[in-house]
Amino acid sequence: DQFKQIVLPKMMEARATKRSLRIWSAACSSGQEAYSLCMLLQEEQARLAGWRIEIVGTDLSAEMVERAKAGVYTQFEVQRGLPIQMLVKHFKQQGDKWQINPQLRQMVTFREYNLLTDLGGLGQFDIVFCRNVLIYFDNVTKVDILNRIRKQMPDDGFLVLGAAETVVGLTEAFKPVQDKRGLYGINARGAGAVPSRLAMMGR
Repeated sequence: DQFKQIVLPKMMEARATKRSLRIWSAACSSGQEAYSLCMLLQEEQARLAGWRIEIVGTDLSAEMVERAKAGVYTQFEVQRGLPIQMLVKHFKQQGDKWQINPQLRQMVTFREYNLLTDLGGLGQFDIVFCRNVLIYFDNVTKVDILNRIRKQMPDDGFLVLGAAETVVGLTEAFKPVQDKRGLYGINARGAGAVPSRLAMMGR
């Protein structure tokens, strides 16, 4: 909802001249997040005619990356929050499983990548989804990841974290979007991003 109602409209306005967007789904697992974004973008295809939109999904696990590329999901997986009309429109049934349509699979590039390594090779992203992965790291590592993600983003980009995650008390590189849990903009004044005392304490 935040992507559709807030992030995408703002980015479309900001990139009206450039007419291009790069979106990163970090720790993408088997690809549900990236493909959900594809489906939302398909709904806006009339407004996005002539735009170049690139979605990159990365994960540490080679097995998950291959699953994401295949785009095949169980009945249980597609029933978790996916409206039936979206399932029928964007998936083809294969026995007891469902495969997302080739058109949407072609919209995403999936690759192995470790968030703890240099992110420079990924290039710049206007929007970064890094949901439900920071919770597995200590504070020092969280600070490092967040500050390196910031380096891959323009000054008007958006970061989306999981509901249980926050940048508050960790880095000044991002600022919360008011009343929008998990959504963050770039804090221009925090470009130098100095870790807080809490972050320096580690676990």
